[in-house]
Amino acid sequence: MAHARTFTLNHSTASLPPPANEESKGEGRELFYKIINVAILVGALAYLLKAPLASFFAQRSADIRKGLEDGRQALAASQAQLHSVEEKLQRLEGEIAAFKASSVEEMEAERRRLKLAAAAEAEKILQLARAQTEAAVRAARLELKKYAAVQAVELAEEIIRRHLDEAGRKKLVSEFLEKVESRGSRVES
Repeated sequence: MAHARTFTLNHSTASLPPPANEESKGEGRELFYKIINVAILVGALAYLLKAPLASFFAQRSADIRKGLEDGRQALAASQAQLHSVEEKLQRLEGEIAAFKASSVEEMEAERRRLKLAAAAEAEKILQLARAQTEAAVRAARLELKKYAAVQAVELAEEIIRRHLDEAGRKKLVSEFLEKVESRGSRVES
């Protein structure tokens, strides 16, 4: 750097107005000195900044490599996750189809079960109705027999009253009592 200053000082002394003929020579020299000054400045800056720039670029390069590696890992992870999600979607579609099929089967089985249960219930109701009808018919028959018996007894009483006098009644009662006594004696023996 000391040379640059000296050179710059020399250059400043050289920039005094030269004679006209030497003016073109002076411009060439001046350009030459400027180029040398720039080269020295660039060289000095390169020498001084070599270590910091090298570590900066090395660090920057390492950061870029790390960023690229992180990006690759993130890409790989996202692709794996995407693949996993796609597999789940495919399985989910299969599960949905299986669920639909099983629900259709279950609905059909339930429909058949309800149909059988309804038929069984209808049969029970029919049997109950038959049993109630038969019971009602039996009760009506018994009632009819009872009514007929009461009517027959009343009619017989009326006929007997009309055709039977006091002597006939006494005879009838005595015959009846004899029959009852003879039956009673058979039962005792």
